[in-house]
Amino acid sequence: MFDISVFNGLSEEEKYENMVIILEGLISDEKDVITNLSNASALINALIDRINWVGFYIMKNGELVLGPFQGLPACNRIKVGAGVCGTAAKDKKSMRIDEVHNFGGHIACDAASNSELVIPIVKNNEVYGVLDLDSPYKGRFTEMEERYLERSVQVLNKYIDWEKVSY
Repeated sequence: MFDISVFNGLSEEEKYENMVIILEGLISDEKDVITNLSNASALINALIDRINWVGFYIMKNGELVLGPFQGLPACNRIKVGAGVCGTAAKDKKSMRIDEVHNFGGHIACDAASNSELVIPIVKNNEVYGVLDLDSPYKGRFTEMEERYLERSVQVLNKYIDWEKVSY
């Protein structure tokens, strides 16, 4: 059973440090990728405030395809190089965008989103997808959140065989 009240009174950094530890505990003994990505998105959604969407896009046939997420329905497919997610995948680097409407080629899946944080899932120099977070608040995401979400992706990489998911 997950009890979010254990995070009450923790600093943001302590909360995110514990998020990474809990993520590893959630997925270390589970082999099913959908289960692991679903729990990862639910955990992140529970612990990072002021967001309206968090989820995964998985690389399939050279494009990003919607995977497990928390939030409103989203775009099914994103071309590599398109929007923030596709650009993060193409460049193999995290992208923290304070105002998505100023980002050339932004793909608006939810009109309420104003800022975005995308962490590419890269293992052995191969892109397998992205972790995407959206917020209705401009300038919502911090460098600290980016760092801890990058660590979360490293935990996922440790336990997920992306080659069985991505093609």
